[in-house]
Amino acid sequence: MVVEPFIVALLLAAALMHATWNAILKSDQSDRLATFGVIMTTGTVMGLAAVPFLPWIEAAAWKYLVASVLIHVLYYIFLLKAYSYGDLSHTYPIARGMGPLLVALVSGRFIGEHLRGQDILGVLLLSAGLVALAIPLRRVAPRPGARFGLATLFAVLTGFTIAAYIIADGLGVRSAGSTFEHRLAYIAWLCVVEGPWLLVLAFALRPARVWTHLRRTWWRGVIGGLIANVGYGIAIYALVLGPMAHVAALRETSVLFGALIGTLVLGEPFGVRRVAAAFVIVVGLVLMNGPALF
Repeated sequence: MVVEPFIVALLLAAALMHATWNAILKSDQSDRLATFGVIMTTGTVMGLAAVPFLPWIEAAAWKYLVASVLIHVLYYIFLLKAYSYGDLSHTYPIARGMGPLLVALVSGRFIGEHLRGQDILGVLLLSAGLVALAIPLRRVAPRPGARFGLATLFAVLTGFTIAAYIIADGLGVRSAGSTFEHRLAYIAWLCVVEGPWLLVLAFALRPARVWTHLRRTWWRGVIGGLIANVGYGIAIYALVLGPMAHVAALRETSVLFGALIGTLVLGEPFGVRRVAAAFVIVVGLVLMNGPALF
């Protein structure tokens, strides 16, 4: 099954949104946990504004929604642990590259989506390209406290949670109901239930600092939250319209957009290796969304 060009365009837009809100979060120098909490809580507000106008989702969808929230909690834990032991440029590409690969490996047995041989090859190329794209261009001395093995372990665990919540949300939005409104309701309820916990944690750890931070830079998290939640909403809805492995792979092209933002906005070098990695990503996408070749 090939994803329609319109859905591909939507997912590339969602990937750009993912890279954008991560850039907003990364650029925060005062309190990233509080900003991340505002980003997620903005989704809660958006969801609460939407649910009164949407139908109730089917009962079968709630178990997937609860599972998704629990998996996301593990995702945050593993991601924060990975960042505490290693650099972003090491852990992020491993986690994001593993997600679509794992979804592709289990989609046939557990979801009933059987991919073509060229789809599997496309996912492999895309995942490899994403990892290669984000590897630092030159070696730097490890920062104090860095532990490469633990960073890699938690990055891999993060990749497993990414694959798990993609599958949970894919099954959830598909079982929420047959109409567009039912699927939108699943997305809204996920934002409501998942959203506030990081901000609650930030207040529990350092209430005075969080209040000061919010008074000065609350707008950063709100802007990031609008972008993040619209982007993930697009990704969830796309799980109804195409194979999960394709949707997961297309969404993780956020790594490519992140590299482009770093080059064009932050002035970071791109380099010949990253050009080659970008080419591999494009080849993978063409294989996954093109006519059958073998």
